[in-house]
Amino acid sequence: MNHRIRFRRRSVLRGIGAAVGLPWLESLAVAGAGSPRRLAFIYVPNGIDMPRWRPAAEGPLPADLPPILAPLDSQREKILVISGLAADKARAHGDGVGDHARAMAAFLTGAHPRKTDGTNILAGISADQVAAGVVGEATRLPSLELGCEPGGLKGACDSGYACVYSWAMSWKSASQPLPMDTDPRLAFERLFGAGSSTERRARESSRRSLIDVVREDARGLERSLGTIDRRKIDEYFTSLREVERRLDGVASRPVPVPPTGVGPPPANPTDLGERARLMCDVLAIAFQSDATRVCTLSFAGEGSMATYPQIDVNDGHHELSHHAGDAAKMEKVARINSFHVGHLAHLLDRLAAVEEAGRPLLENCMIAYGSGTSDGNRHNHDDLPILVAGGGGGTIRGGRHLRLATETPVANLWLSLLHRMGVECRSFGDSTGPLDGIC
Repeated sequence: MNHRIRFRRRSVLRGIGAAVGLPWLESLAVAGAGSPRRLAFIYVPNGIDMPRWRPAAEGPLPADLPPILAPLDSQREKILVISGLAADKARAHGDGVGDHARAMAAFLTGAHPRKTDGTNILAGISADQVAAGVVGEATRLPSLELGCEPGGLKGACDSGYACVYSWAMSWKSASQPLPMDTDPRLAFERLFGAGSSTERRARESSRRSLIDVVREDARGLERSLGTIDRRKIDEYFTSLREVERRLDGVASRPVPVPPTGVGPPPANPTDLGERARLMCDVLAIAFQSDATRVCTLSFAGEGSMATYPQIDVNDGHHELSHHAGDAAKMEKVARINSFHVGHLAHLLDRLAAVEEAGRPLLENCMIAYGSGTSDGNRHNHDDLPILVAGGGGGTIRGGRHLRLATETPVANLWLSLLHRMGVECRSFGDSTGPLDGIC
């Protein structure tokens, strides 16, 4: 299967210390070429409250979605919930405890990570990087790695496993994990900032907006575009400016005085919800601008002890996931799960609101969402909570719950998505073949 897409080199708007990729425009596309496909993987840690996640029956999604999936109602026809997938390589296979580290490390690699807390780490290339190796040359960034919770990439974190296994979602090679951008502002600058350090300082010192410095170049281009494309340019810059305005607001807030002996918090938002929303905005703009076509986003590291006071959950997430059947703890886990899905819904709504080649950008995306653990209390890696949102350029049929045979490798799904990105490979990780039934 080959879905390689031919485009002219994308026009880039430039200014002092900035380079901004344009959204897909009909005026600039090669005649007969379709819109490019985009692929994103979003990870949530510590498992899911499965009874509140899984639809009761296979087939069309019910009128009332399960509680955790309820925030996705506006995009229900673009949601494919898949049951029966397993991450076998996240299991011990003789290595004892350490399921959190293995869950994250094996999720996108389909490889069993070497148990070590030293530097001799080993897993496998991740699906996103396989895709980036094929489509990455067409964009400014081959891939974008985002995270919402800063974490350690050094030392030991989980029962003899190096911390990197619990925090790195993307692997360039079996021994090269990729760090995540966890500051939305830095991620935004990585997408659109360019030029020398002197040029960057000049722009920052003048406090000119990143959008302002390329707007003049855009005006020259607009004169050669049709009415529809000019409107797209205006909408695109409006969305860019809104995200930059919010980031400026976050950065300008006064930093509280920390307790004695505690260092100051990072400049980016300490509220995980606010950071997650901003990261979803960055991802949406990255796809809209075609700055990249491949992205990973982790809402938190595996074993995360994050609290969520904004939804009245002040207990650590990992602690709650070991609920031992306690109804109150399970309800709080479900509340966290719904909170995360709410941010996914925000991302999907943003992608759906952008028009590309006469249809929503979401139609050309594949957003895989889920966890390498099913029930956090049991640390099991079968029947994973997985969904795929978006149309995959018309190759994925949503609005359904698909039940697969138990122990179907999750790598089979990744292989199917890679094929839709134009990657010609017979296998990936521990896959046994592409999935049937997703289109």
